[in-house]
Amino acid sequence: MTDFILNLIQAWGYVGIFILMVLENVFPPIPSEVIMGLGGIAVSQGRFDFWTLVAVAVAGTTAGNWVWYAIGRWIGYERLKPFIDRHGRWLTLDWAEVERLHGWFVKYGPAIVFFARFMPVARTMVSLPAGMVRMNQAKFLVWTAAGSTIWIAALAGAGHWFGKQFANLDAFVGPLALVAIGTLVLIYVWRVVTWKPKASEDEA
Repeated sequence: MTDFILNLIQAWGYVGIFILMVLENVFPPIPSEVIMGLGGIAVSQGRFDFWTLVAVAVAGTTAGNWVWYAIGRWIGYERLKPFIDRHGRWLTLDWAEVERLHGWFVKYGPAIVFFARFMPVARTMVSLPAGMVRMNQAKFLVWTAAGSTIWIAALAGAGHWFGKQFANLDAFVGPLALVAIGTLVLIYVWRVVTWKPKASEDEA
């Protein structure tokens, strides 16, 4: 993964950073931590300007998140109910939970989008429900960019600070990513096995 990111950054410069950050948000397994860490190293080597790097990365992140937002907006909240009714067990969701999540998003949407930027996976997937509830597009883009700027600047700053040692991050990110994915799979399986529709729980 590190070699792929390094090669793209070396060959395409800022354009490579933009492409990588778009891909990171469309395909979450590509880690922004490694992308921006290596971008920070390039800053320490004089190949990039720090704030230009951050601006390009934020633009890529925002564009990638807009893709999921647009998909969610196209699907819409109302069209989701038949799908939830049919496949609720595999999603471990019933319609009452979806309505509750909808209410949270309507009330706290900007804050949810902002703080999700600091959470793996959630920082991408939060864009889907934001689109489904038709959150104001300008607000979505502004809060996505605001949270992303803080996160990306911190990662790039860490890469700049640690210099070439940050390139070794991939050795740790790989195993940690596998552990995280394995944990998520186990949690999902447990939820599927133990899940009951809210109506059934109320009757019990």
